[in-house]
Amino acid sequence: MAGRPARPRGLDPGARTRRTPGLPGLRRAELDRHAARLADRRPLRERPPVTDHETVLRTLFEEVLGLPEVHPAQSFTGLGGDSIQAIQVVSRARLAGVVVTTREVLRSESVSALAAAARTDDRAGGQRGPVEPPRRFGPLAPTPIMEWLGELDGPVDSYNQSLVVRTPAGFDAAAAEGVVQALLDTHDVLRLRLPEGLATPVAAAEIPEPGTVAAAGLVRRVDARTVADEDLPALTRRHMRTARRLLSPRDGAVLRAVLLDRGAERQGRLALVVHHLAVDGVSWRILQDDLRTCWAALAAGADPAPDAVHTPFAHWADLLRAEATSGRRMAEAAHWEDVLRTAPAPLAGVREPGGLDPEAERNTHVLTLPPEFTGPLLTAAPGLVNGTVNDVLLTALALAVLSWRRALPGGAREDAAHDPAGGRVLVDVEGHGREDVVDGLDLSRTVGWFTTVYPVGLDLGRTDLADARAAGPALGAALRLVKEQLRAVPDKGIGFGLLRHLNTRTGPGLARRGIPEIGFNYLGRFPMGDDGDWSAAPGHAFALDDADEGFPMAHAVEVNAAAHEGPDGLTLSATWTWAGNAYPGDRVRALAEEWFAMLRALARHTTRPGAAGLTPSDVSLADISQADLDAFESELGELL
Repeated sequence: MAGRPARPRGLDPGARTRRTPGLPGLRRAELDRHAARLADRRPLRERPPVTDHETVLRTLFEEVLGLPEVHPAQSFTGLGGDSIQAIQVVSRARLAGVVVTTREVLRSESVSALAAAARTDDRAGGQRGPVEPPRRFGPLAPTPIMEWLGELDGPVDSYNQSLVVRTPAGFDAAAAEGVVQALLDTHDVLRLRLPEGLATPVAAAEIPEPGTVAAAGLVRRVDARTVADEDLPALTRRHMRTARRLLSPRDGAVLRAVLLDRGAERQGRLALVVHHLAVDGVSWRILQDDLRTCWAALAAGADPAPDAVHTPFAHWADLLRAEATSGRRMAEAAHWEDVLRTAPAPLAGVREPGGLDPEAERNTHVLTLPPEFTGPLLTAAPGLVNGTVNDVLLTALALAVLSWRRALPGGAREDAAHDPAGGRVLVDVEGHGREDVVDGLDLSRTVGWFTTVYPVGLDLGRTDLADARAAGPALGAALRLVKEQLRAVPDKGIGFGLLRHLNTRTGPGLARRGIPEIGFNYLGRFPMGDDGDWSAAPGHAFALDDADEGFPMAHAVEVNAAAHEGPDGLTLSATWTWAGNAYPGDRVRALAEEWFAMLRALARHTTRPGAAGLTPSDVSLADISQADLDAFESELGELL
């Protein structure tokens, strides 16, 4: 990372292991591992010639992360990459004949290390169109998130996500129908049908074969040839609202498309509105790539055929059903019971299911963090602890909730000792859900709703909140704590939904525990500065949930955050939503502002000397503590 020494003081590959009083002796191999990682940062001219795999992966890192150049010694997470972007790398690498897993992308300490672990796929580029893997069609086994939606009390027929892209000049209705038909025939879940409606999504869900759903009835053309640029977003949104109301899972219409045709001389717009049952944030990136691929084929006079899907959604759903009763998931039940066992306190504990009034007004508050803070927050801050963007965002959220909870009228604050929940904050965290729970599966090209929702208990003890807000040492300590607590979550939380919704033995007990009051979702990074064909159109949110009035909220307060890559740099936008009968608006807005204050502090913290450091999950010694590592680094200097 820029600004750090090439080799920490006292850490030399040939040096003997030193022993700090009270600190277990680190094995020589452990030091050698870190020394080797640091040695791999040597200048490019000192490195051996690159391999074909390394060239491919460097190029993909640059494309996905929007960077002009990536060095072989740089890591994906160190460059600010997140798990959703890692899935994009996996998908595009496969098309280039290079096989890596999402876990390998995220954990490899450099591009060269990832290239060394990569395998070759001899089928690359040769397979086009849908393949015939097991269980593509027929009844669809319920997934945990489908069950979760079915439990919400209120209308969910219009619950959707959407994407609006720029279309090439001259892209007409026939082209739109051809492209959408290719999407429908390739991605099985876009043909999802629930004959009995959403009241019983599990029992009746089915996926018909390709060709049974026609795009012609799902694409609407709007003549926008005389519409001014500044009026186009509003016109698009109006027709998207109509498309949303026309969604009908009962009739197999989970996708609607609107083409705003601007003629042969100007870029138009294509809006895809898809019921959330069939799509998620990762899916939109897949679909956006497929739009480009299909149009390129059409423009060349060929049939639009997206790249192969390696694992069908129906097969994944079957595997989840079996996994829910496996021994390793049953062994997790006690963990989840313990997480949900917490003292009741505002935005700390759980509420009873159904505790929110479905008729209550839904309120929103949107904040945007400027580039001077977002850049270091999403790139440098995770690297301080060899962590992830979620580690950083959730650290700030937990600190903000503690500060908000202890605030008294008039600006005074309670002592931590009087907080009934101590330093504990309970959050429902959303994940992308495409976890490596079964060896050999490749979900990088599978469209569907994979989202996981799982509770996380973050305990910051008696953290000095004032020092944390001032970007002091307490902030770094909190970041290390949160990182370690998130690493302790089994398999990134996928087991909770399995046990809660698909296991009859464990589900009722977990349901009785209630639901965390606050929900959090980081959607990842989205490029917004590109104005080329098939890029995201300005004036529209990317992949945010949307629904008609009366859609029920699962949490008292929900936070959806996303990073946007614009011409001036990265920005972080956060949408806070809360039920009108949960908390007063001024209190929620105060919490949102406090979260951003903690995020700004974390951005400033990245320049603090000694801010970087290892945590116990970074080393292989089972008996080492954070205090041990801190003592070791105080003698030898930073090890990151």
